Amino acid sequence: MIPFGSQRKNGQDLATHLLNEHDNEKMTVVEVRGAIADDLHGAFAEWEVQAKALTKCKNYLYSLSINPDPEQGPLTSDQYLDYISRVETELGLEGQPRAIVMHEKDGREHAHVVWSRIDAEAEKAVQMPFDREKLMMVTREFAKDHDLILPKGYSRDGYGHDQLSLYEKAQQEKIGVTKEERAQHVTDAWAQSDSPRAFVQALEDRGYLLSTGNRDYVLVDIYGEMNALPKLITDKTVRTKDIRTFLDKEYPKESLPSVEEARVMAEQHRKAREAFVKAQRSENKLKDLQEAQANRRAMILDKVAAQKGAQVTERINLVTKQRKEMAAFRQGHLDKRQQVEQERLNNKSDGLSGLLGKLSGARLMVKQWHKVKDYVNDFLYQRDLRKLEDKHEKGAFILSNQHEMQDKALNRKFRALDRLDAREQRSLNIKQLCEERKIEQEGFVHLPTIGKRRSLDKKTDDDYFIDLEDEFTKAAGSTGEGSSSSSGDSKGDRDYRDVFGRKSGKKIKKENKDKPFEK
Repeated sequence: MIPFGSQRKNGQDLATHLLNEHDNEKMTVVEVRGAIADDLHGAFAEWEVQAKALTKCKNYLYSLSINPDPEQGPLTSDQYLDYISRVETELGLEGQPRAIVMHEKDGREHAHVVWSRIDAEAEKAVQMPFDREKLMMVTREFAKDHDLILPKGYSRDGYGHDQLSLYEKAQQEKIGVTKEERAQHVTDAWAQSDSPRAFVQALEDRGYLLSTGNRDYVLVDIYGEMNALPKLITDKTVRTKDIRTFLDKEYPKESLPSVEEARVMAEQHRKAREAFVKAQRSENKLKDLQEAQANRRAMILDKVAAQKGAQVTERINLVTKQRKEMAAFRQGHLDKRQQVEQERLNNKSDGLSGLLGKLSGARLMVKQWHKVKDYVNDFLYQRDLRKLEDKHEKGAFILSNQHEMQDKALNRKFRALDRLDAREQRSLNIKQLCEERKIEQEGFVHLPTIGKRRSLDKKTDDDYFIDLEDEFTKAAGSTGEGSSSSSGDSKGDRDYRDVFGRKSGKKIKKENKDKPFEK
């Protein structure tokens, strides 16, 4: 089992990568803990806000990938959770918000766990010094408890498998050639060559151009990818100084093109080759991807329609409820006024008592008292009316905010979906390009043979000779008049072109064919 952990930022990119269903046969979001949002983009956005609001932490996430050894079989759910729990305890991430995603790719199941490093209560980021050493310790204990064989670098006996670096993995995805295949190409060329010229010719036949850069001798392949020459020779008896001594006499680094110049040459040659070999991209795969993306988008569109309908219903229900409350309030006030008026009418004195009340001034006092009570009742009514109106306004405001937040959440999911669609489309393009290049490699891969610099003091566009006619003759596999042998022999005079395809206007005679790098 190989774990790989790192502190990182850019949660939205990470969420898009984890949800990429094109690069994975199966993708399952197992858990999202410690976030209001139930999706990865939303949860990671919340954790980013916490990091910016509460701390100065930039790498607010800790991402861990757990890769079981396929030869030992997949881990069970309980084993995954046991390992994750041990990691949490050792790294101090217990109780922190986290997300767990399971992937299955090329029949290999693996898990991704992402924690938020932000402790919201303490308003600080969880510090994780020596996290890699702690992961190694946890992995050793876990493997011992579950009877698993450790990978290289974890067990002290050195048993295990090598893991590609990110640069090597990107190279492999781009050109369709594994690290082992590249090393085998170069090692075979070295073993089969008895002279520097034969070695360089063998490299060109396999699609590698000798150049110089930060190291004395660097190989650039037809796709512009660069590798140090000594690193691609797997023969342990061959040392870097041996390679330098072997090549330096005929190919000193001053006579070689730089990496950038070699890349220009390779690019020109590759574009010319594509005129001969062009694989047909699979439209079916593109249609399948677009159909899957459309189905995924349709599910969210259904949620949007359902949400819009629910929002309309909620607004209608709220307005209906508020109108009923207002009508009931007004009717209650009116009923109370009518009841008071009726009571006053029933208590009104007539006849002699009324005359005495009028003469004594008692009726006037009662009338003034009624006015005071009416004023108080009107004041209380207006007060309660304002309270009710404020309540209704607040209710409408809260509902409007809820709907706005719901709309923003869906819009955020659509933006995340756009990012995910673009990532999957890019993955498909990379995979198709890799397949095309594998098909191309079934034909010729010979790179153009370069000549020595005309001038070591002055560099120009005409520094190197490239015979495109001769290269296409090689590509066609011609063995007749004008074809080139492995030793670089040619018949007759030829027009030579510079790296940009322009005629040099110079003829190279047959008698010069044995000079290094010249034909």
